[in-house]
Order: sequence, then structure tokens, then C-alpha cells
Amino acid sequence: MSAILIDKSVSVFSLPSGFTVRPARMEDLEQAVAMFNATSRSLIGVEKYPLDVIRLEWQEPGFDQETDARVITTGDGKIVAYAEVWDVSDPHVNIYCWGRVHPDFTSIGLGSALLAWQEERARKAIDKAPPEARVLMTCAVPTIDKLSQKLLQDAGFVLIRHGLRMVIELNGQPPQAMWPEGISIRTLQPGDERAMIQAIRDPFQDHWGYVEHPFEVEYEQWQHYMHNSPDFDPQLCFLAMDGDEIAGISICEPKSHDDEEMGWVGILGVRRPWRRMGLGLALLHHSFGEFYQRGKRKVGLGVDAKSLTGATRLYTRSGMQPDPKHEYSIFEKELRTGVDIRTQVVRD
Repeated sequence: MSAILIDKSVSVFSLPSGFTVRPARMEDLEQAVAMFNATSRSLIGVEKYPLDVIRLEWQEPGFDQETDARVITTGDGKIVAYAEVWDVSDPHVNIYCWGRVHPDFTSIGLGSALLAWQEERARKAIDKAPPEARVLMTCAVPTIDKLSQKLLQDAGFVLIRHGLRMVIELNGQPPQAMWPEGISIRTLQPGDERAMIQAIRDPFQDHWGYVEHPFEVEYEQWQHYMHNSPDFDPQLCFLAMDGDEIAGISICEPKSHDDEEMGWVGILGVRRPWRRMGLGLALLHHSFGEFYQRGKRKVGLGVDAKSLTGATRLYTRSGMQPDPKHEYSIFEKELRTGVDIRTQVVRD
């Protein structure tokens, strides 16, 4: 039996009796993170959502919990499901959605209700997108999570891609980085921030699905991360320099979210003029070496399984292997037909 819930701050949804939907609030943080980690334990046996990381995301510039996040609660106020929508800036052509349902409350309609809200919220972006552009809604779920995959497929989403976690065990000193002629390496220094962000934007233009957002929006988001994240360490931000220009970059964090013993390479990129010179492998080996000196014996990173730039081949060549527990399936649903302005191929 279902109840129609009417709340002036949210749309009308049909939920099982005894449940309520409302906007998420900062005071929900601890309870929501506990729920996220319950889902993670049920799927992969570990908790992967640190409180500090989720707090940072909820406070990110442009993200408004009142309009962009919903929780479902039981009659006694327990949070049992959560969903959010990311539609922060122009050009509003690819709306990202994420959600979780507590493993004790699956298959009773909570996920379907939140997915319906997410689509309604995503459709509000259509009029903000360029008039000729295709508009899409994208969701990534663990490949091991068959219930969520079925939920998306039943709602008209199509599986388009997979994301991998690749890991290397550092059983000894990693190979010495072999830098191309004229390249030197240093860490991030005050005043480098804008050049660093541009050096990240340039190579990522060749990643599948990339959409360019205004520079100042990305700069504000990076400032938020650099000033507030406990995992940001300038000494783990490696800049490969060709004179005064950043040729390539490796932005690392001291640990992964679900394994404090594993170092994490968050971003690795080489700008076009410096590709096919071995710089990517050199940056990777340098990052491995720094983690090894810090006592880490594992290093991981995330990558598109069909990377347009051949990143998966590079990582395999360095000795990294996919971790099947951490594969993601990426689904999308077309909200409006039109010209797809996302990167689909690497162009000269």
C-alpha cells in the first residue's frame, strides 16, 4: 500500500506507507554517511564514504541541498535512502545523478521514487542548455550492484561505458622515473593554482564525455577542495615542467577513501604537445616512488575502461591491474535530442 506525500518543498511522489521524502540538510550528514557505508559494506565489504569527503561535497560551491538533494526517512526519522543531482554550471548538457538505498530497504520502491525525482530535477536543466544541444542524464553504479542496474534500465537508461579502479602492489622500490629531455619535476607552489587547473583542463578535453565548463567555476571548486580537504597535500601535486610551462601533471592524495594503506592518484594528464614522449609513465613512476617513500605498498586510481587517450594501456604497462570489486557501470538517458557537444573521439 502506498501513500501520496505532499510537501511544499518537494514534488509529489508515491512511496510505501510510513516513509517521507524531503530535502537533505547538513544535520543529516552523519546519518546519511552511515547509510552510504551500510550499502558499501553490503556490496564490497568495506566502508568507502568518509564523513569529511561527503561534507566537502555537500558544501561545494553551486550545490544546493534544498534543490539538489533528497532523503527518504522512516516514521521515526531514520534516513534510509538518498539522491542528489549535479547541475552546477553551463552548459547544462550532462546532468549527473547519484543515490543510495539502505540494503534493508531495497525493492520496495524507494529507489524508483528518488530516480523519478532526479529525472524531474534534471529536466529543469534543459532550458538552460544551448538550444541545439543534446541533453543527457548520467548515473554511475557499481557493476556488482545488479538491483541498481535493473532500476536504471527499467527507467529507460542505457549502459554506455565502464569505469575501472586499477591498483598496483609495490613489492619493492618502483622504477626510477625517466624524464624526457628538457623536463623537470617539482611540486605545487603558491601561485601555481590557475596554471595547474588549466593543465588539468587541457588533457581532459580528450577524455570521453568531457564538457568544458567556465574556468572560474572550476577555479572556485578547486579552491574549495584545496582549502578544505584534509586529503589535499601540495607535496603530492607533481608538475612536470618544460621551462615555465606545465607539460604534465599528477595530483595525488595520501590515501584512498576506503583503504588508508593505499595511495591514490586522483588526476594524471599530459598536455598534447608533450604526448608520446614517455611523460605519462614517468609521472606515474614518480608518484609510485613518492608513495613508496611514505610507506605505502599499494597505489590505485580510477580510469575509463575504454580511455580515448590509451590511459588503460599505460596503467597496465606500469604494472597496475583492475580491481573487479570496484568497477562501475555508467548509464545515460537522453532528455532532449540534439547535437552531442561532449568529447566522443580524440581530434587532432
